[in-house]
Order: sequence, then structure tokens, then C-alpha cells
Amino acid sequence: MSAGAQSRALFAFRRDLRLNDHAGLAAAARAGAVIPVLVIDPAEVRAQRRSPRRAAFYCAAVAALAQSLHERGARLIVRRGATGPVLRGLARETGAATVVWSAAYDAKSVTAERDVQSALEEAGVRVVPVHDAPVVPPEESAAAHRDGDGYRAFVPYHARWKTFTPAVYAAEVRFIDGGAESEPLPQPAEFGSDASCPRPVSEAAAAAAALRYIESAVLTYGVARNVPAAESTSHLSADLAFGTIAARTIVRAVHDRARDPFLLTEEKTSLRLFLRAFAQRDFFLQLAWYTENLGDLPLQPKMREFRFARNHPQLDAWCSGQTGFPLVDAGIRELHATGWMHPRVRSIAASFLCFDLGVDWRVGRAAWDRLLIEDAPALATGNWQWIAGVGADLAAYPRIYNPLKQARRFDPAAAYIRRWIPELALRPDDAILDPYGRRAPRQLGLDLFGPARYPGPILDHEAAARAFLARYGREVGAASA
Repeated sequence: MSAGAQSRALFAFRRDLRLNDHAGLAAAARAGAVIPVLVIDPAEVRAQRRSPRRAAFYCAAVAALAQSLHERGARLIVRRGATGPVLRGLARETGAATVVWSAAYDAKSVTAERDVQSALEEAGVRVVPVHDAPVVPPEESAAAHRDGDGYRAFVPYHARWKTFTPAVYAAEVRFIDGGAESEPLPQPAEFGSDASCPRPVSEAAAAAAALRYIESAVLTYGVARNVPAAESTSHLSADLAFGTIAARTIVRAVHDRARDPFLLTEEKTSLRLFLRAFAQRDFFLQLAWYTENLGDLPLQPKMREFRFARNHPQLDAWCSGQTGFPLVDAGIRELHATGWMHPRVRSIAASFLCFDLGVDWRVGRAAWDRLLIEDAPALATGNWQWIAGVGADLAAYPRIYNPLKQARRFDPAAAYIRRWIPELALRPDDAILDPYGRRAPRQLGLDLFGPARYPGPILDHEAAARAFLARYGREVGAASA
């Protein structure tokens, strides 16, 4: 291979659709001139087809990336097909000796990337996978772990995570197209979607949104993370999932914000809690990286024989936001309407599925994957396993959320509930927060909305929780004794 070919590298974009603070691009730049490519493989097509809003977000982010490259005198090379053959063909066309990509973390993608890497290396192409999604790469945090294979518990991981300073990637990248032809940019209709993005999607838009949030609203995150009506969380989950902004960028900005000497104690606490959320995100990424079978297998061995149901007579009620538990239903309806759900309400709705209905966490993960804009399988698995009590949370018994107590505590004026359940908009607070009618005598209710009446509770939460815990004690507690 010629000396000229040795100075070229393909960079394959996937969930890192930006140009700045980019670990992968920095690695590619060290190999020479960079040829930016995007491969739309069958797995990508399936991911976008599952969620129309996700497809719209993805296509908008790709278009913005292509425009950013154009402004730098470069061109994004788009190809469709199986990743391995496409990259091998592009390396041959362009004379690139190296292929670089940002590593994935979910089990299926990790396996696929390893297969592609083996095929490329057999063809004489050097492959460099790079950790770009986490703030702290898994190998760096694992180096301090006694086994060197990652952490299984969050508390010691978090203590270690806080000692790291996020890296800065500011390498100058020289882009070329290598003479390769490009196929058209992806469009939502290609994935069966007619959805549109409700806000601008681009690296610049994500950076501006993060800056606005860190300048002000992040100082109330300590409350906002629990109060869904506050609408003061960052709403950056989709941007992080598609990489229009780096988690490192946000964490560094929060560290800078924390240096303000005039911050109040509550504001400092909010910043610490916001950083903790990024630590937990990294924790789940490193957990998936070091646990190859985590995609469908419970992390805890004791839970691998515990059988959750795959169906339930009231599963459709949960999926459609008709359980009669207002906070659960409001969250599900917010997800249907926007492709996003408040993080506290996610935990409550997921707990209801796993423990009140006794339905397998994988059923919930699949249901939400069809609705969420974000596409982060490793994080979805980590969070669902955590809530279902089969993952990294080492509590002796599952933590079961009481959806009525949670509503009274975190939505006491029912503002969030009324926003997403119009059938309840004119009901008094007590009638909304106490659907059993146990706290006060029932009053005559006028059916102001005709056939659109809100259902009563589909089950008795306390009875369902007791039944689940009794079964758990019999089947898991006895086996662990």
C-alpha cells in the first residue's frame, strides 16, 4: 500500500453525530486525513423504523452533520448496506488504511462491531474502536477496580468516577472525500416515518440548549428531577443518545458552573446531583461493556430463574395510559405525545409494570423503545434491570414505588397529571390523587367529558405489592438462604 494511502482514515459515524469534542474524530485525525462516512445498515433501519419520532430526529441530526462538514469544505459519504462489506469497499475505493468508529455498548452492537472488525482486519485494514459516549471510558474506571473488569455496584463506581477529569478532544481534523461517491442523505420516509422534529436538531442547537440549562435551570435540578410538573430537567437525552453533544462537554461545563463562589447550598447540591446522573449513565455503559450477555439476561444470577409474566390482561391499559393510576398514566401519555418521559415518572411507571402487573422488564423496554426518541439500548437495559430488581441494584428486596404516594409527594397539585390527562382537568385535587376514594367521602362527579371518562384503578396496588414480595421471598429469598 502506498505512503499516501497510509495517511487516510475512514471515520464511520453512528451515534456521535457532531464534529467537536469528539474522541473518535481525534483518533482518526492521528491516522491522517479523515474521510467521513455514514453507513445505514439493516440494524440502523430497524432502529429507526421502530420509532417515527426517532427516525425524524436521526435524519435531522445527519442532515445537520452533513451541513457542518460542507461548511468545512468536506462531504459526508453515505452508503447503505451491511457495515463490513461497505467499509471494506470504501477503504479500497479511497485508499484508506484505517477505519475508526465510536464504540457501541449494547450486546448486539458490540458483537456486530467485533465481527466487522475481524473482517476488516482480515482484509488488511487497521480498525480503531474509540470510547466516545461515556465521560470516563470503561477501561479507565475499571483500572482502579480490584478485578479490572468493571464495577457491579454504583456507589463505589461513583466514588471512583468523581476523581476523573473529563478529557478534552480538540484535534484539528483535515477532511477529504477520497473520491468516493455518496448516496442521498436519509429521510424519515425511508424508515416509514412522517414525523417531524418539534425543535431544531444539530450540534449547535444541542450546545446552545445545554448552555442555557447550565446557566440557570440546572440550579433547581435537585427539585426538578423529582417534580415532573417543573419541566426543569435538561431534556438532552436524545442529543446524548445520538451524540449531537458529548457528555464530556456537559460535565466540564457543570464543573465550571460549580466554581461560582456565590452559589447557594441548594444550588451546589443540584449540580452534584446532575453530575451524579452522568455518573450513573457511565456506570450502565461500563456495566454493559464488561457484561456481554447483559442485553436479555438479568445481571443478578439469583434472578435468572425468577419468572416474570410476558403478558397480562391489563398490559394494554399500561401501554395506553389507562391504568387508573394518574401519575403512571400521565407519564405514559407524555411518552406517546412527545417521545420523552420525565425521569422520576419513568421509574414509577416501570415499577408498576414489573411489580403491580408482574410483567417482564423486557416487555416494558420493548414497548418504550417504540415510543422514545432516544436510542440507547445499553442504558435502557441498565435502567430497566435496576428498577426491576434484577440488575446492579443490590438491595435485598425490590424497591416498589407506590404510585399514589409518589403522586401526592411529587405532584401534590396534580399539575402534571392534569397536563396529560384532560379527562381529569376539572376534577378536584383529592379526587385525582385518591382514585380509591379512601381519604375522603366520594362526592358526586359530573361526567363533563362524555365517553372520555377516566378509568378507575385496574388493581389494588398494596395487595399487588404484597403478593409480589411474598412470591419473591418464597422463590428468591429461600434460594439465597
